[in-house]
Amino acid sequence: MRNKYDIIVIGGGHAGAEAAWAASRLGASTALVTLDPTRIGQMSCNPAIGGLAKGQMVREIDALGGLMGIATDNTGIQFRMLNRSKGPAVWGPRAQADKYKYAVEVQRLLSTCPNLDILNGEVSEILTDDSKAVRGVTLANGARIGCRAIIVTTGTFLRALMHTGEKKTEGGRVGEGAARGLSGCLAKLGLELGRLKTGTPPRIKKESIDFSKFDEQLGDDEPAPFSHLNEYQPRKNWAPPLQQVSCWIGATNQTIHDIIRANLHRAPMYSGQIQSTGPRYCPSIEDKVVRFADKPSHHIFLEPEGLDTNEIYCNGISTSLPADVQEQMIRLVPGLERAEILRYGYAVEYDMVWPTQIRSTLETKAIRGLFLAGQINGTSGYEEAAAQGLIAGVNATRDLREDSSDFVLGRDEAYMGVLVDDLVTKPPTEPYRMFTSRAEHRLHLRNDNADERLTPIGREIGLVDDSRWAQFENRRQQIEDGIALLRATRVEGVTASDWLRRSESDWTKLAEKLPEARAVEPSIARLIEVRVKYEGYIARQDRQIEKFAKMESKLIPASIDYATVVGLRNEAKQKLSTFTPRSLGQALRISGITPADITLIAIHLDKKR
Repeated sequence: MRNKYDIIVIGGGHAGAEAAWAASRLGASTALVTLDPTRIGQMSCNPAIGGLAKGQMVREIDALGGLMGIATDNTGIQFRMLNRSKGPAVWGPRAQADKYKYAVEVQRLLSTCPNLDILNGEVSEILTDDSKAVRGVTLANGARIGCRAIIVTTGTFLRALMHTGEKKTEGGRVGEGAARGLSGCLAKLGLELGRLKTGTPPRIKKESIDFSKFDEQLGDDEPAPFSHLNEYQPRKNWAPPLQQVSCWIGATNQTIHDIIRANLHRAPMYSGQIQSTGPRYCPSIEDKVVRFADKPSHHIFLEPEGLDTNEIYCNGISTSLPADVQEQMIRLVPGLERAEILRYGYAVEYDMVWPTQIRSTLETKAIRGLFLAGQINGTSGYEEAAAQGLIAGVNATRDLREDSSDFVLGRDEAYMGVLVDDLVTKPPTEPYRMFTSRAEHRLHLRNDNADERLTPIGREIGLVDDSRWAQFENRRQQIEDGIALLRATRVEGVTASDWLRRSESDWTKLAEKLPEARAVEPSIARLIEVRVKYEGYIARQDRQIEKFAKMESKLIPASIDYATVVGLRNEAKQKLSTFTPRSLGQALRISGITPADITLIAIHLDKKR
């Protein structure tokens, strides 16, 4: 055994990068073991970060002191705020990124971390002691490395198999291999594995596209940054450092759909070649044509993969059909008649671990010190992976300090909390993707207040440094001063806050009537306006959160024996023993558990106390 570390992170994707960043910056000696260090932070699929609900999660990761928001701001080539036609509660920031520069930036940020070593290798075995606690790993070359905790973030690489038509290739990404030995090791440790699939569309040579036949999609005139560090500067001082570009929108047609239907017997998902489940909310074009047979067309979004490459990502037509069928499909899209395909679309199957086997800290129930984060837990997407990586990195570090409490975010605190709670109470039957509709407290979980919700928590756990904290405090004070101004000043016979609450009022109109309002920095003014206009709704939701918190605060001891709970139904005993919920609130969210079951458990716990 050599090179003893506190924590070993297995995998260098978005979950692995965030886990290594958090653990090393919290003082744990950390090793990130990856098949290829030059691919750390690689965007395997869509070269974009954020979107509806996902953008809120990136803002939350940044508010806690994570790296994804910083990397996105530094490498974004188009920034757009989605859902502007609706209320601010569901606005979702999104950025098209230069995928090559993004990976380089993630690697640069990790190079600044103290206590972090990056090791080139494949982990083939996780070593445990007689008490089922982690003690190290064995690499494929036979080397053994000791540690006290392990975070597995293998993405789509566990026994990965790529499919393009009848052709099958081992690997989790084009040009890279699969992690072969680790699946068997996890199974030997007592973890139940499942198998999921995801897919990716063709990439097309830019010079072969007639863009005049597509609708141009521009970015925002005033881009909104993901990182609060950039937002804390006056808005006029921040602009994306890279050149901004356009995307384009086109569509499939009935002729393309007919070709797809005629070749479904050659599609791995329909021929029986692939048995695993794919993402319902991000389906392949084959799935769209079958499931939405009455739709004459589906959108195609042409998205540049970077400033120094001619690769165009064809968002909306993910496929694993054979290469010759993909050629026919692509060339029937108006504007792609002469398209040159640089890389064909493919599906990838991979092993995962059913998340009923992890706690809310992302530590496995079976093995002490073994944490899982990212697609291994059944999720889909860079943002979901990064969120889990940060949570696992913090908890693995805190686990080493026996006097530290668990880091668990509530559903009322963050989309990140909704994500983890959903995983441990409602195991996904398909790759899990975050949506605003999954969050019952979404009025509270806005992208604009992520720092107000989470930066104090980031400060408490140690990821928010003095500089960020000082900027946050300054911004918070500006908001409080602005609200105090509105309450102390009258406009047209009412307080300025009541005047601003009117549907026809906004800050620009207020500034015409109230000269003091002109001095408020525009980004601060926007935050205050949202808070004032939503005040009544937020107060109502705060009361709901308060009731909800009472159930969440009633923790269930890990040692409880549900078989001894008098009157509890057999189905409830079985489900509760499987899921081992953290609190009464979490227990109630398990499918099939009733309020009566919760009452019986509460009585049982009171008697024990």
